[in-house]
Amino acid sequence: MEVTWREAVERALYGAEGFYLRERPGRHFRTSVHASPVFAEAVLRLLERVDAALGHPGVVGFADVGSGDGLLAARVVAAAPPDLTERLRAVAVDLSPRPAGLDARVAWEPEVPYGITGLVVANEWLDNVPLDVAEMTPAGPRLVLVDPATGAERPGPVPDPEDLAWLDRWWPLGRAGERAEIGRPRDEAWAGVIARLARGTAVAVDYAHLAGRRPDLGTLTGYRDGSAVPAVPDGSCDVTAHVALDACAAAGERAGARATTLTTQREALRDLGVTGARPPLALASADPAGYVRTLGRASQEAELIDPAGLGGFGWLSQSRQQGRETS
Repeated sequence: MEVTWREAVERALYGAEGFYLRERPGRHFRTSVHASPVFAEAVLRLLERVDAALGHPGVVGFADVGSGDGLLAARVVAAAPPDLTERLRAVAVDLSPRPAGLDARVAWEPEVPYGITGLVVANEWLDNVPLDVAEMTPAGPRLVLVDPATGAERPGPVPDPEDLAWLDRWWPLGRAGERAEIGRPRDEAWAGVIARLARGTAVAVDYAHLAGRRPDLGTLTGYRDGSAVPAVPDGSCDVTAHVALDACAAAGERAGARATTLTTQREALRDLGVTGARPPLALASADPAGYVRTLGRASQEAELIDPAGLGGFGWLSQSRQQGRETS
């Protein structure tokens, strides 16, 4: 029986025996976290900036949302300097079971805790928040219904008024056949993160697009074993769609966020010291082993900031009640 894409993906990814309840993301697609430890180092530098801006509170939180295997949180905890480690409370947020062997200093929760003072990072999380798909027909916008077993589609009912308003504001449909992914559930998910942040900064990193440059046919796709596959919501693969991060930013501001920055991963990581600069050739003669190590790191940095790859990801940063403690 056909259902909406949102319902089908919710079941496929997060239902009983859903894809994300039984699989670890690193097996199926390459994220910045798994590409290089450099990403975690940059996140730690950002956490240190946030800590300083907050006046070095007695407890500083770090939440890794959509953590998967907890690797980002574990690397941040392992690399934190002693003065931060003493105050750091790290939590990996994921619906899957806690991985065996995860650093005991990293808590494991199914939801973002309330009242975090510090940094929240959601790396490739919003793209897996299920949403509905709309298609323009000669009779106007219609929800797309899908058979979860086969991926076969057909036009369904008119979207509800809230979704029609979202489409009109963020992804207007023109010609018949054009499609849009209704990002309202992502907006609500991100607003929920901001609402749980007492003081500090929240960052979302994801495949993204902006108003005026949305793809005519949408972005739904599947991933399995490192390869793109048809987006069939039967639980056998990841099903993802790019994120309207500008809409999420507006939702975050309505939830109380301030100081919004919407940029690319390339620019954000460069600001955090990730440059991809190759070592001077003279080092090859003076210190061959050091040259090889530095060259390898430069290669890792270059992958993270490649504008045609990971560096092209959207990077949304929003702060809430940032400032020094008065007590």
